[in-house]
Amino acid sequence: MNRVRIKTALVSVSDKTGLETLAKILNRHGIDVLSTGGTYRALAGLEVDVTEVAEYTGYPEMMAGRVKTLHPKIHGGLLGRLQDDGEGIDREVMTANDIRPIDLVVVNLYPFQQTVARPDVTFDEAIENIDIGGPAMLRSAAKNMARVSVVVDPADYESLGVELDANDGGISERTRHRLARKAFAHVADYDVAIRDYLAGVDC
Repeated sequence: MNRVRIKTALVSVSDKTGLETLAKILNRHGIDVLSTGGTYRALAGLEVDVTEVAEYTGYPEMMAGRVKTLHPKIHGGLLGRLQDDGEGIDREVMTANDIRPIDLVVVNLYPFQQTVARPDVTFDEAIENIDIGGPAMLRSAAKNMARVSVVVDPADYESLGVELDANDGGISERTRHRLARKAFAHVADYDVAIRDYLAGVDC
């Protein structure tokens, strides 16, 4: 079923529920891992062989963490088309620019909904909890569902591991499409929450 073997994953999660389960899956299948900030430290503590995104891109996190993953080596790795037929093949440009394919994205977003639910939340706090890089990665990965698997829900970690175990580290086209639909829905709900919050702010 057009399975894609997972070799490199990018993991950046605000909700670290189930991270130990995910770490075992990544280690079991020898998956190279890129990560950021607190997720990087948590994975390193779980003995995952993980590389910081800043080390991979050659650019540090900047602007108090606002800019971390918005880089061609990240989005090129997610959006690159590596199929062997058709037009628009990106393998050559990826090689020329030292962009490695990223096959799996595990991302959940800054807790905007939980933040604005607090009665004492300030407008500035709410704005700083609008995730930018996370939705961009989710959209890039989900758009390229032909090759990339994207996971937004910790409840999917175990089923991801089961499929990898059963298929020599590969993920089926059916699963990639299902996960992409879930990712797009996740981002859409997030954007609606932001819109609704801003609609209620008296500026």
